[in-house]
Amino acid sequence: MSGPVRYASVDSPVGPLLLTADGEDGRLTSLSVPGQKNGRTVQEGWLHTPDLFRAAGEQLAAYFGGELKEFELELRSEGSEFRERVWGALGSVPYGETTTYGAIAARIGASRAAVRAVGGAIGANPLLIVRPCHRVIGADGSLTGYAGGLERKTVLLSLEGVL
Repeated sequence: MSGPVRYASVDSPVGPLLLTADGEDGRLTSLSVPGQKNGRTVQEGWLHTPDLFRAAGEQLAAYFGGELKEFELELRSEGSEFRERVWGALGSVPYGETTTYGAIAARIGASRAAVRAVGGAIGANPLLIVRPCHRVIGADGSLTGYAGGLERKTVLLSLEGVL
């Protein structure tokens, strides 16, 4: 990381989205919503740099407008090797489809016993929406936890035509 955290806020149908990047390269490090479990909030010393997030804002607007199905953004996250594998698997879940925690575990070669750890990694995803953890549901088809709240998960899955 270099320099202060840079941020911008983007309006969306699920509330204001807080976008952050560490350094000047513009790689997105988080996308948070108000009240999100472990979400980020603007801190003293952060730099408001909306121009840095123009492409992200445009892609998010296109996504919410039903015109974009796959984000093409530079992302950077920091997690354990296990979490990075889980987060990588999230990125392969196609728009308009859902998967389960068990399927994510299998996709990364984790044991069936690792499903709880997979759930923890998914819950710690710092890049909501662009890394689509909202597409992960319970094995019984239930809408299980979502760090941004189940009402937002419902909106996102409805937008994608799943619900």
